[in-house]
Amino acid sequence: MPRVSALISYPVKGCAGAPLNRAVSTPAGLPHDRAFMVVDAEGVFRSQRGSPRLALIRPGVEDDGAHLLLQAPGTGTARIPVLAEGPRTGVTMHGRPFEAVDQGEEAARWLTDVLGEPSRLVRVAPGHDRTVNGHFSGTSAFADSSAALVLSLSSLDLLNARLAEAGAPALPMDRFRPNIVVSGWPEPHTEDGVLTMRIGGTGLGFSKPCKRCAVTTVDQETGEKAGPEPLRTLASYRRWAEGGVVFGAKFAVLDPGPIAVGDEVEVDEWAGPERALVALAGEEEAARR
Repeated sequence: MPRVSALISYPVKGCAGAPLNRAVSTPAGLPHDRAFMVVDAEGVFRSQRGSPRLALIRPGVEDDGAHLLLQAPGTGTARIPVLAEGPRTGVTMHGRPFEAVDQGEEAARWLTDVLGEPSRLVRVAPGHDRTVNGHFSGTSAFADSSAALVLSLSSLDLLNARLAEAGAPALPMDRFRPNIVVSGWPEPHTEDGVLTMRIGGTGLGFSKPCKRCAVTTVDQETGEKAGPEPLRTLASYRRWAEGGVVFGAKFAVLDPGPIAVGDEVEVDEWAGPERALVALAGEEEAARR
């Protein structure tokens, strides 16, 4: 029986995840997921693509969201009072402008020290109204796109088997930064074929496949780039017809509600055996061979 084996929220975009046992999902996904973001002096978001040391920062939300705890190896802990209201500042993510609330000088000093480059912390502004398009549209805070990234253990098992064939070490799940990890789907990439599903009291609708970038080459424990894997191996069998490689699937939250580790994953509707929503050129080529 497919079930949730892990739930992970990422309070600060690009930083380490915060595992959850149970939560109440929102239209923007798990509580506090990507509610905060690190930006440079010009307000452009920082990513592990250019700032891999973000992976070393372990955030936690305390006091029902009133404080943000920031920790990193070799540094002191910063306990930041969350400023939900305040003057708006303009920030940019993937070339798109957003409004945010700056979280003050203490957070900026701490992040600048850890990352070694001028940085500030911002939070989504009240009234943040963002539509994320896909097969099912939805909303999210500062996630790259849709609210929830779903990945199955069987998909990771297949990747690690192919990495072993290539003489490369296995990779942990945290390299792919999922929100919901599913066990019990014996067929790898079953998540690609789900159209709608219900987990606990949360309803999810397939948005799009998750296109992968250089963040997957960053060791989440050391904050250092360790490429070219897994992108090289993924390119051998997970190349998307629209360009790039995909691994995991993004979902919009259709019905917010409770969700917990151990919840059964109930698929209401499948995309169909043709898997029209995820055209994988690599798989098609493999079938021809």
